Amino acid sequence: MSKKEKSKEKFKSRIGGQALIEGIMMRGISKCAMACRLPSGEIDVEVWDIKNGKDAPWYRKVPFIRGTFNFLYSMIEGYQCMMKSIDKQDFDEENEKKGKLEEWIDSKLEKCDDKKVMAVVSALTVILSLGLTLVLFKFVPMLMSSLLGKLGAPDVVKTVSEGVLRLVILISYMKIVSLTGTMKTTFMYHGAEHKTIACYEHGEELTVENVRKHTRFHKRCGTSFLLITVLIAIIVGMFLTWENIWIRLGMQLLLVPVEASVAYEIIKLAGRYDNFFTAILSAPGLWLQRITTYEPTDAQIECAIAAIKPCIPDDSEEDKW
Repeated sequence: MSKKEKSKEKFKSRIGGQALIEGIMMRGISKCAMACRLPSGEIDVEVWDIKNGKDAPWYRKVPFIRGTFNFLYSMIEGYQCMMKSIDKQDFDEENEKKGKLEEWIDSKLEKCDDKKVMAVVSALTVILSLGLTLVLFKFVPMLMSSLLGKLGAPDVVKTVSEGVLRLVILISYMKIVSLTGTMKTTFMYHGAEHKTIACYEHGEELTVENVRKHTRFHKRCGTSFLLITVLIAIIVGMFLTWENIWIRLGMQLLLVPVEASVAYEIIKLAGRYDNFFTAILSAPGLWLQRITTYEPTDAQIECAIAAIKPCIPDDSEEDKW
């Protein structure tokens, strides 16, 4: 963001969001909304009440505790919205042949309450995703680095190697994913989300023309949170033993909630203040967003505007930090 843009900034908003399949979800202090571009070209908007800010449970408000719970809550809610956005695209399944197992599962699900099924599926998906993430970013780098010990490498070399591998895996994964057609479009919606929030924070009217001139990078982005969590894990790894990789892995897993909580507080701090210190904290995440955000089309910006408007409270003071 240029100095000229910074000078126009009116306030820091609490509104955040997530890119979906052909759409965007925005989360405010009391409302959440998702806007999706339907195959017909129309924008479909859903709005629902949420418990956030003052109305949230205590464990989602206490510093250094709230980070882990808010992250898990966001993952579950984000997954549910992502599945809804896929359903809205009306993919043709009439000619898709299903096996006996799929038919049996469908018959059982039809008899269940949709909300309960969705809640269970979302929870299981989040658990599976977290499990795969921990294997990819914790176990694999640690195992590969431990092999250096057989070559006589000291612990410091193994620790540095482990940290480098984590960063390489993260950046490579993001880059590879961004090259696929569907995810590139999603990352364009990601850019639209950031630009729209920036426009709102500058106190400007939410029009496509006004939104387009703003930055697609945002300091409170989930991409920044993920990178900072990895960097904290690298620092923590410097103090863990290499005598037994299973003990090291167990200690790393136990410390994941701590790492996530600290990363969350850093993101909150960086998003709230503009100074030299927060600029340094934000720099790595903003750099990574060059991979996870793209400049959006006008149609995508329209979706972002449709998603954020229901989340803006009547009293703007409630949304300011």
